[in-house]
Amino acid sequence: MSHKVVIPIGPYHPLQEEPEFFRLYVDGERVIDVDIVIGYLHRGIEKLAESKHFDQVTFLVERICGICSTSHPFAYVNAVEDLAKIQVPERALYIRTIIAELERIHSHLLWLGLAGHFIGYNTVWMWAWKYREPILDCFEMISGNRNHYAMMKIGGVRRDIRDQDILPLNKTLDELTRALEMFRGVVMDDPVIQSRLKGVGILTKKQALEWSVVGPTARASGLSIDVRKDDPYGVYDKVSWNVIVEKEGDVFAKTVVRILEMQESISIIRQCLEKMPKGKIDADIKDIPVGEGIGRVEAPRGECFHYVRSDGTNRPIRHKVRAPSFMNVASNKIAAVGGTISDAAITLAAVDPCYCCTERTIVIDRPTDKKIMNGWDLIKLSQQKTEQLKKTHNL
Repeated sequence: MSHKVVIPIGPYHPLQEEPEFFRLYVDGERVIDVDIVIGYLHRGIEKLAESKHFDQVTFLVERICGICSTSHPFAYVNAVEDLAKIQVPERALYIRTIIAELERIHSHLLWLGLAGHFIGYNTVWMWAWKYREPILDCFEMISGNRNHYAMMKIGGVRRDIRDQDILPLNKTLDELTRALEMFRGVVMDDPVIQSRLKGVGILTKKQALEWSVVGPTARASGLSIDVRKDDPYGVYDKVSWNVIVEKEGDVFAKTVVRILEMQESISIIRQCLEKMPKGKIDADIKDIPVGEGIGRVEAPRGECFHYVRSDGTNRPIRHKVRAPSFMNVASNKIAAVGGTISDAAITLAAVDPCYCCTERTIVIDRPTDKKIMNGWDLIKLSQQKTEQLKKTHNL
């Protein structure tokens, strides 16, 4: 006779870097349902942005995520430049693309190491993080920071890549190329890793479409979607590279996609260093006009979307952020079901979740613990405010 049991993962768990709560319903060793509870790290970034001037917001959104800390400012400046119809100097576009791809490499290596740790393969963890260190050194050489690089600026970038930086950058890429060849052999051909990851946490192509997943999560399920190809920004339309797609939809496919994407990132960076023209790195923008704009980038986890509205003052009157993890985490309702308890942790981690990117909130009356507003209520309030702003500013 089967017996249904609830097993909690989180909100604080050794295999989760950030607090999030997954309630697993299990029958024996088999997961039959999952409840996902978010809201432990909500920081009110969108509301804070309304109290900062446009340049300050760049630094604010950089702190939405500590790992892909250039994706949000990149999407944000794209949105403001769309709003103000700003022409960014070509050299700045090349530098932005280089920084974004270096970040993709370090983010994928971080995930690969954690994935090894999650399944008890700590050699992979130590190797991946060893080869991630030189990438962080490159960030420090270019920007002065190993994380939160503060490179993005409305109209350009804050720092140039000097001629003397190019040789050490290429040397690091040479070393990483050899390391990735090793990872291809060790990770992709290892029978233990294959037996641990193949057929685990499957998300079919149909399910990936139904759940609107993005990034490597989508590409591992056979969806050839990538903002860099579909809606090019930076200089992605001026260099040659391939969208990596696997069709199996399991954790192993997600691993393969990330390893092969790092090789594509190396190729993109090399081409950018070779083709990058001389010239200005900043359009020197002073004022932002009335209007609205959107910015999209392909973060390491998938599409990162920012919407910005301006009333002609020095601050945005509305700033909306949608991070890729907000789209991907919910797919665990499908991917984790049917697997075993032992597979649950790596399945939940396979989307490379960033929970502080994901957070939304509800309003609760603490004395009674009665829910006053949920997410949909807050959306309605937001829509009402938008309509009021349109009437006030004749938009």
